[in-house]
Amino acid sequence: MRKSLMMSVVLVILAIMVAACGSAPAATSGGTTGGASAGTPASGSANSQPAAAPQNEELTIKHQLGEAKVKKNPKTVVVFDYGVLDSLDKLGVEVTGVPQSNLPPYLAKYKDAKYKNIGTLMEPDYEKLSALKPDVIFISGRQQNAYPELNKLAPTIFAGVDNKKFMESFSENMKMLGKVFGKESAVDAELAKIETTVKGVKEKASASGKNALVLLANDGALSAYGPGSRFGLIHDVLGITAVDKNIEVSTHGQSVTFEYVAQKNPDYLFVVDRGAAVGGSAQSPAKQLIENELVKKTKAFTNNGIVYLDPGYWYLSGGGLVSVSEMVNQVAAAFK
Repeated sequence: MRKSLMMSVVLVILAIMVAACGSAPAATSGGTTGGASAGTPASGSANSQPAAAPQNEELTIKHQLGEAKVKKNPKTVVVFDYGVLDSLDKLGVEVTGVPQSNLPPYLAKYKDAKYKNIGTLMEPDYEKLSALKPDVIFISGRQQNAYPELNKLAPTIFAGVDNKKFMESFSENMKMLGKVFGKESAVDAELAKIETTVKGVKEKASASGKNALVLLANDGALSAYGPGSRFGLIHDVLGITAVDKNIEVSTHGQSVTFEYVAQKNPDYLFVVDRGAAVGGSAQSPAKQLIENELVKKTKAFTNNGIVYLDPGYWYLSGGGLVSVSEMVNQVAAAFK
């Protein structure tokens, strides 16, 4: 009797175990197991991993001079524009070749022999470039005429800023670099910082009611720049009123005299020293040239409103994450 009872218990236990095994869900064709619903990958399964980025992904970049097809994260990078160079440096992207003459002081590291010297800002060394076999070449206005030849050697992207819409074109260029080198979030963060500073300067400039004149000093000669010009950021972006809204817009500015400066009598005088930027004559440094008897009668001089801008940022570069940030900061300092 006892033996019969034990056998019955064993049979019941076996029946329960068989029933439990039979109720477990079978693996689906998609590999879902362990109770996950069909179409929902189980945690930790292969299906839950992000899709791998395509190998050798090719991007089509449209720019002012045409379009370029470049592979994402190109390795052999040649840069003729110092704004692009300072941006790539800020983003931690290595470059292979740069024009090493007239490098701004803040980019002096690129004079090192580890970087190939690929000519000057105005005259590319096509033989060296051909030997490098670059994956991409970045240029701006100074190399615009060389674009057809450069584009034969490698995909060439024009990344100069449009002075008529400075911040828009600057932001587009930076986002393009972010896309090419996979640095989108870093670029967005830097642009956000610059936009915050710009907003602060605009508010202070508007509240001050002050006006300004921008001058380029070049070995004894003066050129004035107004809205829409290469230095128009001061007026167009930062909102500082131009003392003369009719200044001719040209690459070289409008030639003016010290009598003109005295007549306009600006509250602020922003000065860019071209000679200091390109190694011109040191006989007439900007400060000595500008602060003469006529200018000393202006409100700018009387109220300590003459600001000597760094030509490395303003004249040689002027379109990068570092240079634009510093340009805005220099103007901001005048309104503290």
